[in-house]
Amino acid sequence: MIDLSTDYLGLKLKNPLVPSASPLTRDLDTALRLEDAGAGALVMYSLFEEELRTEEAMLDRFLLHADLGHGEADGFLPDHGDFRSSLDHYLAHLQQLKRRLDIPVVASLNGVSLSGWVELGRELQQAGADALELNVYHVAAEMLESGAAVEARYLGLLRELRSAVSLPIVMKLSPFFSSLPNFVRQLEHAGAQGVALFNRFYQPDIDLDTLCVVDRLHLSLPEEALLRIRWLSILHGRTRLTLAATGGVHGHEEAMKLLLVGADVVHLASCLLEHGPARLTQILRDMEHWMSERDYVSVAQLKGSMSQKNLSDPAAMARSSYLRVLDSFTPRPGVWS
Repeated sequence: MIDLSTDYLGLKLKNPLVPSASPLTRDLDTALRLEDAGAGALVMYSLFEEELRTEEAMLDRFLLHADLGHGEADGFLPDHGDFRSSLDHYLAHLQQLKRRLDIPVVASLNGVSLSGWVELGRELQQAGADALELNVYHVAAEMLESGAAVEARYLGLLRELRSAVSLPIVMKLSPFFSSLPNFVRQLEHAGAQGVALFNRFYQPDIDLDTLCVVDRLHLSLPEEALLRIRWLSILHGRTRLTLAATGGVHGHEEAMKLLLVGADVVHLASCLLEHGPARLTQILRDMEHWMSERDYVSVAQLKGSMSQKNLSDPAAMARSSYLRVLDSFTPRPGVWS
């Protein structure tokens, strides 16, 4: 029997397929279906700093200060002690997931500042999270903000959170760092236990009829896995951090490639949103079939076997591959004639 188990942030998972932060994890029944479909662990939907700050401002304005100058209004104001914030709902949902699921549950924090995250980390730990995924969604658009300042923002937030919790922390990163291996090394020294590559920034679009900026959700495509394949291959064996791949996994082909270059876990979102939990089960079956045909007995046996440090031609993951690909392209007959 093929052993699909893997290590993730110090946790032993039955397999490397982990549904990532998405609307799917907001519902208990859906989470249970994902577990039944074979998920090795689960990442909860993200808790957004901006949402919490907006709620705090609303509570302060409408419940705490609405009676200023109008004492008779006291009897008409709701009791703010009964107000349940997004944080209250998130913590309650986390506790419910921990009671009902047998697989590890990872909480997800999405923020950009130091303030408040220390206390949030403590509360998520007390609520039973097995690990924390820190998603620092920062668009570096300031002309005077250097790359070093951007990295310092991530490192400062990680250190603050690390000082508050003992849980494993995984940093979800974008691909827009000038020296990713060096930055991963800094994250390791600052106390991270893992990195997830890569965060998919949702890009604003323009409606040509209304000339308005619009937000449109585009699900990932299998081709997006290629960027993850390159950088996971480069990082494997050079860091002790858990390596997670996120983005572009729609079938067993992408999952197997990512494991071969060194991923410890493979996150799924778009394919589950499109096809439901049954897709996860199918990917697991296809993975086992692929491994059986090639006489692999475990994920541990194949993991990292095609990383850059294990390739006979390490340049295949570097610049020379770029040159070979360009030279290999041939236009279709008749296109330029």
